[in-house]
Amino acid sequence: MQIQIEQAENEDVETVAAILQEAANWLIENNQKLWQLDQLAADQIREQVENGMFWLAKADGEAAGCVRFQLADEEYWGDVPHADSAFVHRLAVKRKFAGKGIAQKLLDWAKIKAAAEGREFLRLDCINRETLRRVYENYGFAFHSLKERKPYTVARYQFKL
Repeated sequence: MQIQIEQAENEDVETVAAILQEAANWLIENNQKLWQLDQLAADQIREQVENGMFWLAKADGEAAGCVRFQLADEEYWGDVPHADSAFVHRLAVKRKFAGKGIAQKLLDWAKIKAAAEGREFLRLDCINRETLRRVYENYGFAFHSLKERKPYTVARYQFKL
């Protein structure tokens, strides 16, 4: 399977929303709710896609996953210097492609993109759930801190590039 990472275009809004909603629904079905479904609707993410923040992983040409990549994040990381950091959010993979390395490819791509942008760290946050934290720790991300974000606490991680 050949995997390519491409910037989502305006016409990809529905595709990105569908990937995010599928992942969110699967998490809900497995008692691991993460995202609010109404925040993942096409009309809620359209501006982010149009501003070039979302990237798609395509497996043999089919959209398989997505990630939001940004160079600033005041909401979750307002207490760290942004000049040395890039941030990822909303990493999601279609169930059809689960366990096939799509998430890893997206994170590998984000590391390369962050380094190309002259950044020293790739940072992310996740719900403070042990299994999810282990995923990022096993991938080499170092724990940074916990941050209270109503209605839950997030664990913040960084990868030194």
